[in-house]
Amino acid sequence: MSWWSVLALCAAAYGLKAAGVMLAERVGESASTRASLELLVVPVLGALVIVQTLDGGQELVVDARLPALLVGAFLIWRRAPLLVVAIAAGATAALLRLAGG
Repeated sequence: MSWWSVLALCAAAYGLKAAGVMLAERVGESASTRASLELLVVPVLGALVIVQTLDGGQELVVDARLPALLVGAFLIWRRAPLLVVAIAAGATAALLRLAGG
């Protein structure tokens, strides 16, 4: 991949973020629009986390990231502080990787 393609992708990502900010103002503050967006955002972010955790190219990869994700999800469900969630999930992954070699 050339540097020009990397710069083009960076510019495109920045443009999409800027468009999102500008278009968010046009959507307005209607209750139905906000409710629709809130219903859409959580599943999309959850799907992105799952894909990034289990993606191994052409196969599913189950390694130390999956138990760390489950620990983090459990702590979020129990309403633990974000710092506790991050440290516990990171420690889980680190200890499993250390134990696995």
